[in-house]
Amino acid sequence: MNDIRKIELLSPAKNLECGMEAINHGADAVYIGASRYGARAAAGNSLEDINVLTDYAHVYGAKVYITLNTILKDEELVDTENLIHDLYNIGVDALIIQDMGILKMNLPPIALHASTQMDNRTVEKIEFLEKAGFEQVVLARELSLDDIRNIHNKSSILLEVFVHGALCVSYSGRCYVSQACFGRSANRGECAQFCRMPFDLEDAEGNVMIKNKHLLSLKDMNQSSMLEQLLDSGVSSFKIEGRLKDVEYVKNVTAYYRKQLDSIFKRRKEFMRSSWGSTQFYFNPQLDKSFNRGFTHYFLQGRNKGISSIDTPKSRGEEMGMVKEIQENSFTVAGLKSFNNGDGLCFFDKHGMLNGFRVNKVENNRLFPQKMPNISLRTLIYRNFDQEFELLMSKKTAERKLAVYIQMSEYAEGFILSLKDEADISVSLSYPYKKELARTPQNDNLCKQLGKLGGTSFKAVTVQIHFDKNWFIPSSEISNWRRHIVEKLLQVRRINYHRSYRHKSAFSPSFISEELSYLDNIMNNKAKQYYQERGVKKIEWAFEKEGRRDVAVMFCKYCLRYDLNGCPVYQKNHLSGKEPYYLVSKDGKRFRLEFDCKNCQMKVYVE
Repeated sequence: MNDIRKIELLSPAKNLECGMEAINHGADAVYIGASRYGARAAAGNSLEDINVLTDYAHVYGAKVYITLNTILKDEELVDTENLIHDLYNIGVDALIIQDMGILKMNLPPIALHASTQMDNRTVEKIEFLEKAGFEQVVLARELSLDDIRNIHNKSSILLEVFVHGALCVSYSGRCYVSQACFGRSANRGECAQFCRMPFDLEDAEGNVMIKNKHLLSLKDMNQSSMLEQLLDSGVSSFKIEGRLKDVEYVKNVTAYYRKQLDSIFKRRKEFMRSSWGSTQFYFNPQLDKSFNRGFTHYFLQGRNKGISSIDTPKSRGEEMGMVKEIQENSFTVAGLKSFNNGDGLCFFDKHGMLNGFRVNKVENNRLFPQKMPNISLRTLIYRNFDQEFELLMSKKTAERKLAVYIQMSEYAEGFILSLKDEADISVSLSYPYKKELARTPQNDNLCKQLGKLGGTSFKAVTVQIHFDKNWFIPSSEISNWRRHIVEKLLQVRRINYHRSYRHKSAFSPSFISEELSYLDNIMNNKAKQYYQERGVKKIEWAFEKEGRRDVAVMFCKYCLRYDLNGCPVYQKNHLSGKEPYYLVSKDGKRFRLEFDCKNCQMKVYVE
């Protein structure tokens, strides 16, 4: 039989609450931002909160990763190094980084993961990162199953892929348009969401081909039906996007993927989850109940149409049915799903614009809105706020427990209580106690009292009593002993927790190229020195440092020309307008599109 592969479900955490609920709902690991230097500047957390989270996660053998994945200025390097030592000292399992200058610091032996901001899409790049001492690499979202399988076959590094959530239209780490237009760098955690803005599409002669559409906005990724194929391609970590999402999103999406993976593991014994415990859910997770712009597999199965969300960057939610009857102050929807008072609904009007409204009252499938929308028959209705589901999600929705086996025996001067958990970690404590025979049978009461673990992280699977005689022990004494030994087991679990450590390479691998451009995001002298020591002879500074205006600011595998059925390669077709095409924003800024068919990508330039 092949070795069993441990598989990780990795969930996002905006804050401590999200992190703990991710663990409760089945995450094997959580990624969270520290107080600074993370790629979501608006999602920072204190060392105190991260410490609480690591202590909580490690009880279940779950891990905590810190997103330290911005590019750094020279004057930030000392502070970053001090922060890394602080994070290591409070038990953080790994850092997700982009800036290779970090490898020139005096680091503790903390594990390093290569952020997707490093543009990890080639075998050569992944092989270099493995030799450089990285434990795990976050692959580019644009890769196909074949791409992932090829990388897995040629390297032994752990592969992490995004499986759910928002998609950036540009390759991660290679988007500079926010910096160019607003002075806010995506590589420094301050993306201005340029790709969610509306544009006109004009040709070279100024003819408007498309008016006021979100032409760079993509649907959200959803690979929940492709998990087994990803496992077979070599993926070990399944990542949910969403470090800015609220706790209800984290709970719902984590629970859904936990259940999907567990169902696969029941059939495929060569895989197992990478942490301990089992989760009981008090709700039925549904992905379309949480924020989404519609779903796509993106490029996992190759290039395809229908991955964009050009009508709106907002959440459309779940499809509910079509309008079949309209009255003066109400309308009826033909569909199988029920509505609730207070639901938030939306629809696309005849101009393709998203309109939303709130429902005051529901009578079967007849809806009475607060204000009657301008709606037509056969219009498709979506629900992007489910009042009943949101109320349910605001309560306790899951409970995670470690299986424990309890045994009580005796010795000459008293009794011995032993606990062993599902990870084979065990503790035994002796309690000197004067023995006294009971008047009635005690076995059932002893089992009941010892099994009362409701307020702990454990759930009793078996309770066994091995006494020579029917000894009497007061329930209050048993409760004290039980609390004492549960605390001891938690201490031992934390002591026995195994943290991965980074092992420095015995040699210095040569980089895959002798030249680095602005695309390689070199912001500080330590990063420059790192690459020079690995054979790089020519190094350009990062876009953020030089502020260039003559280069592409976005690199997209998504192709607008292909999405409009005008690809000369795949579709043997051409759009009617004369190239080059331009995206024109509401404030009149123009962005030239260049179609690089050789590399099958679309580039965006600021005019």
